Amino acid sequence: MLEPRLAASRADQSTPDTERSVAPAEREHDLLRGADDLLADFDRGVTVFNEFVRGCRSLFDLGRCVTVFGSARFPDGHRWYRLAREIGAELARAGCTVMTGGGPGVMEAANRGAHEAGGLSIGCNIRLPHEQQPNPYLDRTLTFDYFFVRKVMLLKYSSGFVFLPGGFGTMDELFETLTLIQTGKVEAFPCIAAGTDFWQPMVDAVAEQLYAAGTVSRGEVAIGLLDDPAEIVAHLLAEQPRPENRPEQAPD
Repeated sequence: MLEPRLAASRADQSTPDTERSVAPAEREHDLLRGADDLLADFDRGVTVFNEFVRGCRSLFDLGRCVTVFGSARFPDGHRWYRLAREIGAELARAGCTVMTGGGPGVMEAANRGAHEAGGLSIGCNIRLPHEQQPNPYLDRTLTFDYFFVRKVMLLKYSSGFVFLPGGFGTMDELFETLTLIQTGKVEAFPCIAAGTDFWQPMVDAVAEQLYAAGTVSRGEVAIGLLDDPAEIVAHLLAEQPRPENRPEQAPD
């Protein structure tokens, strides 16, 4: 990793002095607040880089992986929680690693299903001003300070994406994923919106408006609307070859 310019303490050289004075949950706000001293911004950039490196070293060996997105607000027993849990279990039985944002609600449910089915369950958690605690069904947990680094990790290692009902965060993840596919920045991996009665009105309205305005062409991106966990997993895996064997350990 790069060494920060201001490194007064050898005990923690991964975090610049300019960052140590800021609570971890506030670092992204501090970075994005506007123009600042150039060297302070450079030190923040080193912290961002180190977070990328830590994520890559922790997630490089996942094999075939599917990321499940959705709201943190649905409790155990809610129908979307139950659906996410069933999808997580079905993915694990199919030999897939299940990755989520690591928090409660839909994320917990998908991790729980994978964990209970004997699969590998991964969480990319985020520090927030009101702390989001990792759910208890994770085999491997990473906690990020920066939303954009976390989103890269949620996308980079997966070859399929499931979007359950959620709020602005889930919408952001959905539209960013579709944008990256549309612009050729990522492979056109399958995207499934699970929970048809939630998604169908929104997808229809957005697509109709975008097609009518000419801002999106038919066929540029595709998102399937499905509710059956077995059908969802079959669709995700239908045209995906198994990844080649990964190294057994991260490089030094």
